Amino acid sequence: MCGIVGYIGESQAAPVLLDGLSKLEYRGYDSAGIAVYDGEQIQVQKAVGRLKVLSELTHDGATMPGCSGIGHTRWATHGAPSGANAHPHYNQSETIAVVHNGIIENYLKLRKRLEEKGYQFRSDTDTEVVAHLLDRYYKGDPVEAITKIMHRVEGSYALGIIFKEHPGHIYAVRKDSPLIVGHGKDGNLIASDVPAVLKYTRNVYFIQNEEIAVLTGETIAFYNVDGEEIQKGSTTIDWDINAAEKGGYEHFMLKEMYEQPQTVRDTLSPRIKDGSIVIEELGMDEEEIRGIRKIHIVACGSAYHAGVTAKYVFEGMARIPVEVDLASEFRYRNPILMDDELVIVISQSGETADSLAALREAKRKGVKTLGIVNVVGSSIAREADRVMYTWAGPEIAVATTKAYTAQLIAEYLLAVKFAQARGEVTEAEVEGYLKDLQRLPDQIEMLLSNKERIQHFANRYIAAKDVFFVGRGIDYAISLEGSLKLKEISYIHSEAYAAGELKHGTISLIEEGTLVAAVVTQENLYKKTVSNMVELTSRGAFVLAVTNAGNREIEKAADYVVYIPQTNKYFTNSLAIIPLQLFSYYVAVGKGCDVDKPRNLAKSVTVE
Repeated sequence: MCGIVGYIGESQAAPVLLDGLSKLEYRGYDSAGIAVYDGEQIQVQKAVGRLKVLSELTHDGATMPGCSGIGHTRWATHGAPSGANAHPHYNQSETIAVVHNGIIENYLKLRKRLEEKGYQFRSDTDTEVVAHLLDRYYKGDPVEAITKIMHRVEGSYALGIIFKEHPGHIYAVRKDSPLIVGHGKDGNLIASDVPAVLKYTRNVYFIQNEEIAVLTGETIAFYNVDGEEIQKGSTTIDWDINAAEKGGYEHFMLKEMYEQPQTVRDTLSPRIKDGSIVIEELGMDEEEIRGIRKIHIVACGSAYHAGVTAKYVFEGMARIPVEVDLASEFRYRNPILMDDELVIVISQSGETADSLAALREAKRKGVKTLGIVNVVGSSIAREADRVMYTWAGPEIAVATTKAYTAQLIAEYLLAVKFAQARGEVTEAEVEGYLKDLQRLPDQIEMLLSNKERIQHFANRYIAAKDVFFVGRGIDYAISLEGSLKLKEISYIHSEAYAAGELKHGTISLIEEGTLVAAVVTQENLYKKTVSNMVELTSRGAFVLAVTNAGNREIEKAADYVVYIPQTNKYFTNSLAIIPLQLFSYYVAVGKGCDVDKPRNLAKSVTVE
């Protein structure tokens, strides 16, 4: 896996492919390649490393003439990063070329059978199995060959395919890995994500599971797994194309941090009307909400951390029990789910493989499901019983900032709505919550405007080896996210702990000069957390505290303090995360790390 682009039309394909792949670099990759039909044969060029290496090899595509082709950026799963393992992959006679995102789970079994039939493999990848299977089943009809491999391949895949015998066509198919089709004026495209096609069209089709797309320069047709033609409607993407560009910022991550105030406004404004919360796409009335006796929140990574926050907010505000699960563990513990419970699946892309599998497990057990996603038309949005969108716009940096913030806002809105429907809050309390929510964008802007203080502090810890983040209650949830931000972009080992757990083993790791970031925003827990901070400083730790404005007492226990504006106790994470994001960013920049594309990471994890 990681990024797919295909083009067929009036223009030269190679420059379009390289341009489209450049828009998918944020997804993370270790090699790249393109295949173009030049009128006589399918030419393939591959390179290990960044896309610029491939661009230089092909002179920005000029050495690969032809008006149809496919391209790929690879993140190694099967086989090390190498020219041989990079996509596209040929069949033996080099008349079929394939690019693939996903995992072919039964590839070893298929490879053994193919080798027994005389097929020779040039790579260590699971993808090459697909190229040889297509060769085996191709009898002149590409759609027929594709449907046959769909019945034999197990796992997840998004495939882009070209056949030498059908030079005027590109073929695409997907199962559990995202793929879209774009309809442009000068040609048609396939891609694994929207930014790759925005320069050429805003008219896209979202391919659903086990659907096949056949593109010519002028037409697009769709087929099901039985090879029967089906009709699909298109979607108009209304993103500003500049949203997928840096816009003068040094990194996408920094740009996206500064977009958080607008992200909050965009996620809030359509949902607050005449002093009430209206989530039109949710489709749940108050009676249905009152009938829910328990909530399960399922997510991965930062979305999981947003879910941990939601547990505290839902239980405290709406008085409804909440369990939070890592999506990768949810299915395998055989969860006990009842008819009167709700499973909420949170995912920025709406395509996260583990989260999608958890959603399907919940639906298989007959439980109501709600997806909180950022991408309209994504798999989770389509398959969940209910959906709530976060209006963050495209997020390019691998390390999420604004999408995480939007998830928090969506959870706050849901919690207030549930609390109101269940009679757990008064109208005056609801009014106060809404006022505090609507103040958050300006408060976030204020914190971002003070970035120089955080930058100066971060420069002192560029050489840090270990950092700990601690907090209690909701502050523990934000510590989880702060720790993840630091480790994923700066490669500094960091851990998050509930502050009360430090004395049960972890405090043995604290030594002279160890940096500990303590989040202290819950007033009823000030004294207990300060007590933990004193335990740390007495053992030589340097303590950075993030706390509410006015909490001057904390200066006695902390070496450095960052103050956040006053807000409701349930909403403090939206403010406390800002200085932690900035700290992580400036440490990574100071170390010279590739902030937008951290090593070994991909933006959308579409394999389990």
